[in-house]
Amino acid sequence: MPEFLDMHSKTSKALRAAAEAAVRRHGLHLGQDHLLAVLWRQDGRTPGEVAAELNVTTSNVVKAATRMAAAGLLIRRRDDRDNRLVRLWLTDAGRALRTPIETERRLLEEKVTADLTETEREHLLSALRKIHRSANALLDAPVDHGDSATA
Repeated sequence: MPEFLDMHSKTSKALRAAAEAAVRRHGLHLGQDHLLAVLWRQDGRTPGEVAAELNVTTSNVVKAATRMAAAGLLIRRRDDRDNRLVRLWLTDAGRALRTPIETERRLLEEKVTADLTETEREHLLSALRKIHRSANALLDAPVDHGDSATA
Protein backbone atom coordinates (compact mmCIF):
# COMPACT_ATOMS: atom_id res chain seq x y z
CA MET A 1 0.00 0.00 0.00
CA PRO A 2 1.36 3.46 -0.83
CA GLU A 3 2.82 5.25 2.21
CA PHE A 4 0.31 8.14 2.32
CA LEU A 5 -2.75 5.89 2.10
CA ASP A 6 -1.33 3.51 4.71
CA MET A 7 -0.52 6.29 7.20
CA HIS A 8 -3.85 8.01 6.55
CA SER A 9 -5.73 4.78 7.21
CA LYS A 10 -3.87 4.11 10.47
CA THR A 11 -4.34 7.72 11.61
CA SER A 12 -8.00 7.76 10.66
CA LYS A 13 -8.68 4.57 12.65
CA ALA A 14 -6.89 5.90 15.73
CA LEU A 15 -8.66 9.27 15.56
CA ARG A 16 -12.02 7.57 15.04
CA ALA A 17 -11.49 5.40 18.13
CA ALA A 18 -10.46 8.42 20.23
CA ALA A 19 -13.43 10.46 18.98
CA GLU A 20 -15.78 7.53 19.67
CA ALA A 21 -14.55 7.35 23.26
CA ALA A 22 -14.98 11.11 23.68
CA VAL A 23 -18.61 11.23 22.49
CA ARG A 24 -19.56 8.03 24.33
CA ARG A 25 -18.77 9.84 27.59
CA HIS A 26 -21.83 11.95 26.73
CA GLY A 27 -24.08 9.07 25.67
CA LEU A 28 -23.58 9.52 21.93
CA HIS A 29 -22.44 7.25 19.15
CA LEU A 30 -19.82 8.51 16.71
CA GLY A 31 -21.50 10.55 13.99
CA GLN A 32 -24.34 11.71 16.21
CA ASP A 33 -22.11 14.60 17.30
CA HIS A 34 -21.92 15.68 13.66
CA LEU A 35 -25.70 15.52 13.28
CA LEU A 36 -26.07 17.61 16.43
CA ALA A 37 -23.52 20.12 15.12
CA VAL A 38 -25.60 20.66 11.98
CA LEU A 39 -28.68 21.34 14.13
CA TRP A 40 -26.71 23.56 16.51
CA ARG A 41 -25.88 25.74 13.51
CA GLN A 42 -29.44 25.64 12.14
CA ASP A 43 -32.18 23.83 14.01
CA GLY A 44 -35.16 22.41 12.14
CA ARG A 45 -33.34 20.92 9.15
CA THR A 46 -34.76 18.00 7.19
CA PRO A 47 -32.94 14.65 7.24
CA GLY A 48 -32.06 15.21 3.57
CA GLU A 49 -30.52 18.60 4.32
CA VAL A 50 -28.50 17.14 7.19
CA ALA A 51 -27.37 14.23 5.00
CA ALA A 52 -26.23 16.58 2.22
CA GLU A 53 -24.22 18.69 4.67
CA LEU A 54 -22.59 15.62 6.23
CA ASN A 55 -22.07 13.81 2.91
CA VAL A 56 -23.94 10.71 4.12
CA THR A 57 -27.15 9.02 3.02
CA THR A 58 -30.53 10.26 4.19
CA SER A 59 -31.25 6.76 5.55
CA ASN A 60 -28.17 7.06 7.81
CA VAL A 61 -29.48 10.35 9.18
CA VAL A 62 -32.96 8.87 9.69
CA LYS A 63 -31.50 5.91 11.63
CA ALA A 64 -29.38 8.19 13.80
CA ALA A 65 -32.31 10.57 14.34
CA THR A 66 -34.50 7.66 15.45
CA ARG A 67 -31.95 6.70 18.12
CA MET A 68 -31.44 10.30 19.13
CA ALA A 69 -35.19 10.93 19.42
CA ALA A 70 -35.49 7.85 21.64
CA ALA A 71 -32.67 9.28 23.79
CA GLY A 72 -34.53 12.61 24.08
CA LEU A 73 -31.98 14.66 22.10
CA LEU A 74 -34.26 15.72 19.26
CA ILE A 75 -37.82 15.50 18.04
CA ARG A 76 -39.28 15.02 14.59
CA ARG A 77 -42.04 17.33 13.50
CA ARG A 78 -43.90 17.78 10.22
CA ASP A 79 -43.08 20.95 8.32
CA ASP A 80 -45.68 23.68 8.84
CA ARG A 81 -45.93 24.46 5.11
CA ASP A 82 -45.27 21.07 3.51
CA ASN A 83 -46.72 18.13 5.41
CA ARG A 84 -44.61 15.71 3.35
CA LEU A 85 -41.43 17.01 5.00
CA VAL A 86 -40.18 16.08 8.44
CA ARG A 87 -37.88 18.44 10.30
CA LEU A 88 -35.47 17.61 13.12
CA TRP A 89 -35.60 19.88 16.16
CA LEU A 90 -33.27 19.84 19.13
CA THR A 91 -34.63 19.30 22.61
CA ASP A 92 -33.17 21.07 25.64
CA ALA A 93 -31.06 17.94 26.22
CA GLY A 94 -29.70 18.09 22.66
CA ARG A 95 -28.88 21.78 22.99
CA ALA A 96 -27.22 21.17 26.37
CA LEU A 97 -24.66 18.83 24.77
CA ARG A 98 -23.19 21.59 22.61
CA THR A 99 -20.63 22.92 25.09
CA PRO A 100 -19.42 19.53 26.39
CA ILE A 101 -19.16 17.98 22.91
CA GLU A 102 -17.40 20.99 21.41
CA THR A 103 -15.03 20.97 24.41
CA GLU A 104 -14.29 17.24 23.93
CA ARG A 105 -13.57 17.76 20.23
CA ARG A 106 -11.33 20.77 20.88
CA LEU A 107 -9.37 18.89 23.58
CA LEU A 108 -8.94 15.89 21.29
CA GLU A 109 -7.66 18.13 18.50
CA GLU A 110 -5.26 19.87 20.89
CA LYS A 111 -3.91 16.54 22.16
CA VAL A 112 -3.33 14.97 18.75
CA THR A 113 -1.65 18.09 17.38
CA ALA A 114 0.33 18.96 20.54
CA ASP A 115 3.66 18.01 18.94
CA LEU A 116 3.05 20.30 15.95
CA THR A 117 4.04 23.94 15.74
CA GLU A 118 1.37 26.46 14.79
CA THR A 119 2.88 26.65 11.30
CA GLU A 120 2.77 22.86 10.99
CA ARG A 121 -0.90 22.86 12.05
CA GLU A 122 -1.71 25.48 9.42
CA HIS A 123 0.16 23.52 6.73
CA LEU A 124 -1.54 20.27 7.78
CA LEU A 125 -5.01 21.82 7.54
CA SER A 126 -4.17 23.39 4.19
CA ALA A 127 -2.89 20.08 2.83
CA LEU A 128 -5.90 18.17 4.18
CA ARG A 129 -8.31 20.64 2.53
CA LYS A 130 -6.55 20.12 -0.81
CA ILE A 131 -6.59 16.32 -0.41
CA HIS A 132 -10.28 16.45 0.56
CA ARG A 133 -11.10 18.47 -2.58
CA SER A 134 -9.13 16.04 -4.76
CA ALA A 135 -10.75 12.99 -3.19
CA ASN A 136 -14.23 14.48 -3.69
CA ALA A 137 -13.35 15.29 -7.30
CA LEU A 138 -12.43 11.62 -7.80
CA LEU A 139 -15.83 10.59 -6.45
CA ASP A 140 -17.57 12.96 -8.86
CA ALA A 141 -15.47 11.98 -11.88
CA PRO A 142 -16.66 9.35 -14.35
CA VAL A 143 -15.11 5.95 -13.81
CA ASP A 144 -12.26 5.18 -16.24
CA HIS A 145 -12.53 1.55 -17.36
CA GLY A 146 -9.53 1.84 -19.67
CA ASP A 147 -6.59 -0.51 -19.78
CA SER A 148 -4.34 1.77 -17.68
CA ALA A 149 -4.36 -0.73 -14.78
CA THR A 150 -2.92 -3.44 -16.96
CA ALA A 151 -0.57 -1.30 -19.01
